[in-house]
Amino acid sequence: MKYVEEYRDAAAAKQYVAAIARIVTRPWTIMEICGGQTHAIVKYGIDELLPRQITLAHGPGCPVCVTSVELIDKALRIAAQQNVIFCSFGDMLRVPGSTIPTSPNAGPGGTGDLFSVKAAGGDVRIVYSPMDAVQIAKQNPDKQVVFFAVGFETTAPANAMSVYHAKQSGLTNYSVLVSHVLVPPAMEAILSSPTNCVQGFLAAGHVCTVMGYTEYYPIAAKYRVPIVVTGFEPLDLLQGIYMCVLQLEQGRCEVENQYGRAVRREGNVPAQDLVAKVFRVVDRKWRGIGGIPRSGLGLADDYAQFDAETRFGVSQYTAQEDPECISGLIMQGARRPEQCSAYGSRCTSDHPLGAPMVSSEGACAAYYRYRRLRTEAGAPVEGGNRG
Repeated sequence: MKYVEEYRDAAAAKQYVAAIARIVTRPWTIMEICGGQTHAIVKYGIDELLPRQITLAHGPGCPVCVTSVELIDKALRIAAQQNVIFCSFGDMLRVPGSTIPTSPNAGPGGTGDLFSVKAAGGDVRIVYSPMDAVQIAKQNPDKQVVFFAVGFETTAPANAMSVYHAKQSGLTNYSVLVSHVLVPPAMEAILSSPTNCVQGFLAAGHVCTVMGYTEYYPIAAKYRVPIVVTGFEPLDLLQGIYMCVLQLEQGRCEVENQYGRAVRREGNVPAQDLVAKVFRVVDRKWRGIGGIPRSGLGLADDYAQFDAETRFGVSQYTAQEDPECISGLIMQGARRPEQCSAYGSRCTSDHPLGAPMVSSEGACAAYYRYRRLRTEAGAPVEGGNRG
């Protein structure tokens, strides 16, 4: 990728840190929404570079992490059926469900994942695009092919295209298990909580490449918080933090776009039109957080025949979270991963209690990957993110 190193320049990063230190006069808590931003912050130690007055809270911006345990269990039950080819992106395969008693590879407490189903003989396949799953359906007319449609607004257009193409092609053996979630309702849920401590947001740049950022204006005005659309490289994040802190110090609550090289105010209108055609807004349960009204996408009536929950009769299934996992508190910025009593002991990347420990965008996975060795050696994890 061209021009990456320029956004990781150490000298420029120090200049931004110094600029932030010059303008900050009091404590501020800023939440980054995106799990990709969380990983960059932890990997490059951005939170440790910031003045002590700045706390970075990690938000619910990992779509794998917030996929409800009920949907994971539904996926396990569908994937275990003999006539099914279950397709998914790779980071969903190790997300634990509640229980899967039939799996010989179930982990502690009987929990299982899609890898367990695959090991037990299920036809579970990793794909790199939902259109790959459509192609598999065309090649296997005697099988039911299911794609696990997970993600924020970023992946919704591609998933919508797969359903649209399946309908146009007359495919009757393709369906999607939909777990799409929407960013703005989650932000409002956090801001309206009586325990909220977030005073500003770094909005996810890739979501805004699709949706634009006009939908953030009412949120900024209603809750009087600055929202800065931000990229994913160290200098992106530091500039976004600077812009957010400057607004806070000046008493402003505006929507600004740091990620101008990728994001436009109106977003990708054709992609939005396709999503609106194939999907409809629905209430959605978020793992560890609970139900948030109108925070997800489900298939529109014209495409309801592609709903895997209905096709396989699992729509009424319910499940319980692992009570020891505090992923909900972590994804709301109320706790940090190392503040979980199970972190690094009963919950590891090999035996996770929750999705944030195994997802490539999970906060627990970021801490475990980039800071575990220091904590094992006895060095405390410190920095601006003290919560």
